[in-house]
Amino acid sequence: MRKLALNDEILLSIEKPARYIGGEVNSVMKDKEKVDIRFAMCFPDVYEIGMSHLGIQILYDMFNKREDVWCERVYSPWVDLDRIMREKQIPLFALESQDPVKDFDFLGITLQYEMCYTNILQVLELSQIPLMSSMRDESCPIVIGGGPCAYNPEPLADFFDLFYIGEGETVYDELLDLYKSCKKAGQTRSQFLYKASQIPGIYVPSLYQVEYKEDGTIRSFTPIREGVPSVVQKQVEMNMTDATYPEAPVVPFIKVTQDRVVLEIQRGCIRGCRFCQAGMLYRPTRERDLKVLKEHAYRMLKNTGHEEISLSSLSSSDYSDLQGIVNFLIDEFRAQNINISLPSLRIDAFSLDVMGKVQDVRKSSLTFAPEAGSQRLRNVINKGLTEDVILDGADKAFHGGWNKVKLYFMLGLPTETEEDRKAIAHLANDIAVKYYEIPKDQRNGKCQITVSTSFFVPKPFTPFQWASMHHPGDYLGFAKTVNHEIKEMLNQKSIRYNWHQADVTVLEGIFARGDRKISKVILEAYRMGALYDAWTEYWNYDRWLQAFENCGIDMDFYTTRQRSLDEILPWDFIDIGVTKEFLKKEWERAHQEEVTPNCRMKCSGCGVARYKGGVCVEKRKQVSGNCEENQNES
Repeated sequence: MRKLALNDEILLSIEKPARYIGGEVNSVMKDKEKVDIRFAMCFPDVYEIGMSHLGIQILYDMFNKREDVWCERVYSPWVDLDRIMREKQIPLFALESQDPVKDFDFLGITLQYEMCYTNILQVLELSQIPLMSSMRDESCPIVIGGGPCAYNPEPLADFFDLFYIGEGETVYDELLDLYKSCKKAGQTRSQFLYKASQIPGIYVPSLYQVEYKEDGTIRSFTPIREGVPSVVQKQVEMNMTDATYPEAPVVPFIKVTQDRVVLEIQRGCIRGCRFCQAGMLYRPTRERDLKVLKEHAYRMLKNTGHEEISLSSLSSSDYSDLQGIVNFLIDEFRAQNINISLPSLRIDAFSLDVMGKVQDVRKSSLTFAPEAGSQRLRNVINKGLTEDVILDGADKAFHGGWNKVKLYFMLGLPTETEEDRKAIAHLANDIAVKYYEIPKDQRNGKCQITVSTSFFVPKPFTPFQWASMHHPGDYLGFAKTVNHEIKEMLNQKSIRYNWHQADVTVLEGIFARGDRKISKVILEAYRMGALYDAWTEYWNYDRWLQAFENCGIDMDFYTTRQRSLDEILPWDFIDIGVTKEFLKKEWERAHQEEVTPNCRMKCSGCGVARYKGGVCVEKRKQVSGNCEENQNES
């Protein structure tokens, strides 16, 4: 019988003990004596967040299909248990076996957002694993990072043994097989890491050296051993239809952030928004076949008992058979009262028709993401939305019975002016006008428009990766301009305004584009008490300011400085398929306020046609030109 790592006294003294006991429906139990590799899969945030992450569900299912591997889950302990574990020297444990993480072969940590970086150090320290990879010996697990933040792994390079660059369905089996053979042959940790570095998509930071110029920029980034590749290639799963997918995901005991079945209908995005990292990282756009999606939906709902299913995609409206999957879900599960969630839809007649079928329009709100208030700035960011399209979509929605609209914008975008910021208020007001043009007896109550602004963060592998940022006070000034202008609008009482924390944005920007020198700041802030920085109640900007000062590192070097196009960037050694030449061209087009057509309208030669699949080879009438020809021209 399994013994819990925490005794009853501890469990009764902490918030939500179900976070730590495991044993959930569909969790995988194996005999640890009969497997060759034990893998602890970690999401460095609280259980409710981590249990909602699809990527971990996919890898958990994929690893556990192997008879020789047992993959278990681990999450960051909440602050109450963190304190107890430190006081009583209880090592962090995996949920399934309740065994200490330090006894595993691998600790895999997913890097989903920058503000979880101190939680990574928490996981390592509570696991009693040395924080610095250089201090680990043969008794320690191999610490591996993956996920979107791994595309600039340098701020975390000192803490990880290796990084997996790309989609997990591709070379993980090769990596695990290599570890198994090295272990059997009695080879050392360093021997395994050297051989792992030669697997496509695997980056071992200790096998590279960085040299800096006097101005702090990178002079060179090179391997230190023969056979280690100078460029790490992103790994892409091109056959989404046949790729592994969890048909019996773990069902939590407690309510989590996304307490539902998640059906990934496609990966990637055709739109090419210049601020969007995911849109570049996950190119090319690849769809799952409708027949397979139907089978996944049926089995997942049956195996979990969930009462809601969500379609996952960066842009669901662009899935070629959205109507087919939605109609199937409605027809098949209407009698079972299964709710259908459709995020990431454009607000057009087709999408509104689809949403009208699955939502109670009197209770739900519609979400628009114009991102910028003026047409000029929407052209700069390549949003591909005109004001006429936005207002027409709002008009159709209001006539369809909706009266609540959420609008999402960014402030601090490249080339942004005060007029662009004021235009946010004017666009919100114009949308409200559309509602009040409907005769009073035909309206559905009072119009509610919620305007939310976040502050723009330049991300690696986007056309805006060279852009400068602002100081927190500047960002708050931008928000003040929007707030003041909204109060001047005729329909101000129908408009509510929220804005993001400015100081968090600055730190996120530093982590996103930082180099190896940032690792010592992260370590210093953690030692000063930084933890759960993504949570408002534990965020302390002054602590981070002190950490930068203690380490002698200038924050402005990473934020307000605009990079030159010929500068070596910390992530330049990674090849994501999208070429740097294409990103430079898009940076220039942004400043010329030129719109680049989406991938189905016209290939722009971004580079990912090399993968010979997905949208790049679709035989559609609306495709203008040939991707390979356009790629050669670029």
